[in-house]
This record gives sequence, structure tokens and C-alpha cells, in this order.
Amino acid sequence: MSLIRNVVNSDCFNPAPTLPYQLRIIDFQSAMQDVYDFFHDVNVNLHEKGLRRFEDMLRPAMCSGLISDMLTSSLAKHSRTLCENQYFNGHPDLIVQGIYPNDSVNAGEKGVEIKSTVKVGGAVDTHGARTQWLCVFVYKVDTETQPAWSRSPMKFTEVYLGHVEEDDFRSNARGRLGTRTATLDRDGIAKLREKWIYLDRDPS
Repeated sequence: MSLIRNVVNSDCFNPAPTLPYQLRIIDFQSAMQDVYDFFHDVNVNLHEKGLRRFEDMLRPAMCSGLISDMLTSSLAKHSRTLCENQYFNGHPDLIVQGIYPNDSVNAGEKGVEIKSTVKVGGAVDTHGARTQWLCVFVYKVDTETQPAWSRSPMKFTEVYLGHVEEDDFRSNARGRLGTRTATLDRDGIAKLREKWIYLDRDPS
């Protein structure tokens, strides 16, 4: 049931990952658990009021955005060297503290961009192709189990963190009213998947 608090499975982490900026596995584990705890606490409150599950209230894009923002904030809290980029919509989301004025930069080189998606394998859209440290959290949301309050809580299944180059991306077709995006191409996503941080293959 969604009222059960999800717990990050420590056995699913890469035992020997390559991590930049003095990041540690415990930073990822703590950030993921922070998100689990938030969803659990909110859902307990919603259930007591007879309202819908939080996951069911959120549109998919809003859910991904919220999770990305929460992970960014929590990783900044647990990290030894990284902080949140104070520039609105600046890149990357996490920057090395103290090297940019007021920890704010429109387009910086030292840091990590954070994305979340429900796409298995981590092929997430970005606003542009650029050389960067890219971290992708893959999660799943149960939208089918009935009744709704018997659904499993949101769960992280994959985490990747790799250094990708501008040439690793392909540009996506843009509709008349759409915003141009870029996605890692076949070789680029393969490069990212080699640098896995967390893989949970449990189907539950």
C-alpha cells in the first residue's frame, strides 16, 4: 500500500562507482530517502483527509519536475562540495560551491545537472545538447492497481551519473508551438548507462 514508507535498497548501489566532485553513495541514498519520506508523509496526511494520493494528483511532467527539484535540493544538503545553482533556470542544477559569484551562474561548467524520468534506461529530454555531468533518476509510479489507495508508492529503479559530450546528443523534432529539446543518442545513452549508480530490478 502507498501508506507504507518506501526504503532505498542499499544492495542495489554500484559497489565501485566513478563519482565527481567528492560525491558519495550515501549522498544519493539520503536524497532518495528524503523523497520517499516526503511522499509518505504527504500521503498519510491526504489519506486522513479522505483525499487522493499525491502521485495521482500530479500530472506526469509536474511529478518529474517536483522530484528533480527535491533531489537537487537534497543532494546539495548532503553533498560535501556542491550547492544549488541560485540562478533561475541556470545550468547545471548543482554547482561547486564558492567558484561562481553568489553561487549563481546562467551556464556553468563545474557541477551536475539533475533529471528524473519514468523512461526505463534514462533517456530523458534536455533543453539543449551540451558537455556536462548528467545525473538521471528513473522512477515508477503505480497508476493501475485498484483501489487507488492500494497502489505501491513511487519507487526509484535506476540512477545514472556520467560525463557526456555535446556530440552525444541528437536534436528532437520541434512542433509549431514546441520547444526544441535534445536527447542522448544511442551511443550517448550507452555511455551514460555504463556509469550506473543504482539499479533495482525488483518488479514490485
